[in-house]
Amino acid sequence: MAKRRIGILTSGGDCPGLNATIRGVVRSCYHLMGADNVEIVGISEGFYGLINNHCKAMNPSDFYGILTRGGTILGTKRTPYKMMQIVEDDDIDKVKQMKQTYNKWELDCLLTLGGNGTHKTANLLSEEGLNIIGLPKTIDNDIWGTDVTFGFHTAVDIGTEVIDRIHTTAHSHSRVMVVEIMGNKAGWLALYTGIAGGSDIVLIPEIPFEPKKVAEIVRMRADDGKPGLVITVAEGAMDKEEALLKRKERAKKRAEAGEVTVTNRIADFVQEEAKIETRAVVPGHMLRGGSPSAYDRILATQFGARAAALVKMGKFGYMVAKKGSDITENKLSDIAGKSRLVDVDGEMVKTARSIGMYFGD
Repeated sequence: MAKRRIGILTSGGDCPGLNATIRGVVRSCYHLMGADNVEIVGISEGFYGLINNHCKAMNPSDFYGILTRGGTILGTKRTPYKMMQIVEDDDIDKVKQMKQTYNKWELDCLLTLGGNGTHKTANLLSEEGLNIIGLPKTIDNDIWGTDVTFGFHTAVDIGTEVIDRIHTTAHSHSRVMVVEIMGNKAGWLALYTGIAGGSDIVLIPEIPFEPKKVAEIVRMRADDGKPGLVITVAEGAMDKEEALLKRKERAKKRAEAGEVTVTNRIADFVQEEAKIETRAVVPGHMLRGGSPSAYDRILATQFGARAAALVKMGKFGYMVAKKGSDITENKLSDIAGKSRLVDVDGEMVKTARSIGMYFGD
């Protein structure tokens, strides 16, 4: 068997499970094709590293002990897709440079671990003739064509623990606590953590809310004798007036008001309208950090094993996915540029509503 030279990069935001996925890929490649027949080339800082030839040949020992490690041993960086085909002042043709690095290292294929933007660039490189396999990573769980992404369930666990802890201080002081959870375009993370953490109200981008309705719900629950309330807010949540604006218009309006998200605005409004002390909490990047959960370690290993199988088969231009209980794959061209948003009439929203959780609509 001819030696396979496989490039791997991690792109975009970090999340738990990146190292576990790298390990799954590498161990499966060694097992399926023989360690002597495989060479792994690590590319640091994502597509930026591919553009600038930040690559190195890696040894089997480089992958020992990384199953439980958070972050990524390769390092990552955000390189927006919209800038990929633009030649900037530095006069670098990014696509040309990436192809040159790929060919310089004589790669047989390139594995890209990342989210929506990563897979758009992966598809671009695939269309340019490179052998690409994508693996779906994001705590937002919003990649089209897969039921779940690695990193999501760990972030749900962390977000749930945050809300659990917030409940105790909310009840002790009879306060309303507004917890901002990551998720700019999709509300999966806020929805799952809200349900698991027992939030009273969950605000997500897919269901624009009415501020006065939120305050009314808070007042109603307080009058019913509940000592403290928790509102979970996705960072991309918007009220009904904002939902009528285009994205750039909404961003401009918020910038003029000195805000990026609605979290503090909601906290201030609820305190004023409901006459209850209200605090805002933003766990932020804690949701991305730390070791992957057992679920994500298993999922990452499954995804890595499937990617290795695709390498062995010579089946390129695909992204690994989970559908139901099956680990499968989708064409990059079918999923690039698409997002998987919360179905407002779907089972999870129905479940939340059925237990008396409110969405402010």
